[in-house]
Amino acid sequence: MIVTGPTVIAPLLRSARLSRRPVALLQWEAIVNDPIGALAAVLAFEVVAVLNAGVTAGQAVVDLSLGIAFATAIGIAAGWLIVRAFRRGWVPEYMKVPVLFVSVLAAFAASDALLHESGLLAVTIMGVWIANADLPSYEELRRFKEHATVLLVSGVFILLAAGLDFSELARLDWRAVAFVLAVVLIARPLKVLVSLIGTALPWKERAFIAFTGPRGVVLVAVAGLFGDRLAEIGVADGALVGPLAFVLVATTVVFHGFTLRPIAKAFGLTGAAQPGILLVGGNRFTTAFAEALRKIKAPVLLTDPNWSNLRAARAAGLPTFPGDILSEAAENHLELLDFGVIVAATDNDAYNTLVATDLSPEFGREHVYQVAREKEASSRHALPYTLGGKAFGRGMTLRELEARVAQGWEFRVTRLTEEYTLENWRADQSEAVLLLVIQPNGKFRLPFKGDNVKGGDGVRLMSLAPFEAQEAAAS
Repeated sequence: MIVTGPTVIAPLLRSARLSRRPVALLQWEAIVNDPIGALAAVLAFEVVAVLNAGVTAGQAVVDLSLGIAFATAIGIAAGWLIVRAFRRGWVPEYMKVPVLFVSVLAAFAASDALLHESGLLAVTIMGVWIANADLPSYEELRRFKEHATVLLVSGVFILLAAGLDFSELARLDWRAVAFVLAVVLIARPLKVLVSLIGTALPWKERAFIAFTGPRGVVLVAVAGLFGDRLAEIGVADGALVGPLAFVLVATTVVFHGFTLRPIAKAFGLTGAAQPGILLVGGNRFTTAFAEALRKIKAPVLLTDPNWSNLRAARAAGLPTFPGDILSEAAENHLELLDFGVIVAATDNDAYNTLVATDLSPEFGREHVYQVAREKEASSRHALPYTLGGKAFGRGMTLRELEARVAQGWEFRVTRLTEEYTLENWRADQSEAVLLLVIQPNGKFRLPFKGDNVKGGDGVRLMSLAPFEAQEAAAS
């Protein structure tokens, strides 16, 4: 009961849109402590077995030490073999996911046969080894793992709940309530605050982490198993360990599921209330677009691998990131949760497609755009729909957008009313390039080629329009 569940806390953190550091701390705490907690349960059970079954303390310590050593060795060996096999091409690309899945099961079973519940330690070490090997197929493997986790954990929760004897839940009294409250409000905060002594972590982040500790499926599975074993060796109320664990998991998941976002918001640890726009590519058009976004107080960031391409943006006081958006440095230093939309608009069509394709799983395909490719109209150069992002700026290329800025076209925000409708705006600015639709509540979206844009009273439209059209709209 001392560990948080990584399969439970990950979706909570993702939906709460928190800043990077508390998310990383909570995720790694859950990942690292999950096998440690299971082994602690094994150690505690061995102690009880020594006291109740006549097993010598020395023999119990030897068995536990050997089990941990073998689990560590099996995890390292399995990880090393997988990395070597994938790097040397011994496994075809289409077989990598099935081979990895079977290898995880085999490593778990081999370690678990030596010491019960040590399999979790073995596969965790195996995963750490593989994750740090920089395999080219790592992202594909990680996504499969995420999908499998959602399906398997959901199934395990259903099976555990179905196998729970509700008559045993009825045996829990006020002491169970007191226990759960003590775990959530005393034990968890005390453990975290003591662990963070001597660190430079701000007190708000410490307090947030201290009161965030949802338990997961490992707790229910391990507690149910050891509860039955405790009952078998004559420990009073051993059968209540499983129901008590189930109540703790249900309480913490529901509690943190509803309070995680409000608490984080109160401590100022959430991302921007209005997710901004991430513009990839430093050039005349993106710089002018970013300045227009800043005027309407929309969060924006310009990034480009070439430092000199951001010179104009820096001179204008715009926030910039000089570096590759796909680099590890960007992952470590950019708060990507502050941005809900990404627009790839460099002068390199292949790089734009790469950025849009690579970041689609992170942002969602409906929020990733790119300028049109120069040769996109040719059937020989057309890409499949699985590559790239949505067509930005009425399907124009960067060269066409920059040419309009060079000709004196300017960005303008037009407010629609009951008298001045979307149809009136289209009639007045037939040549304008619609770039942004801002709803009355402040939320915005980028229309794409073929999108059905709807107007309404209070809706604002940001467009790139020629000077004459702007004067007509103003009048």
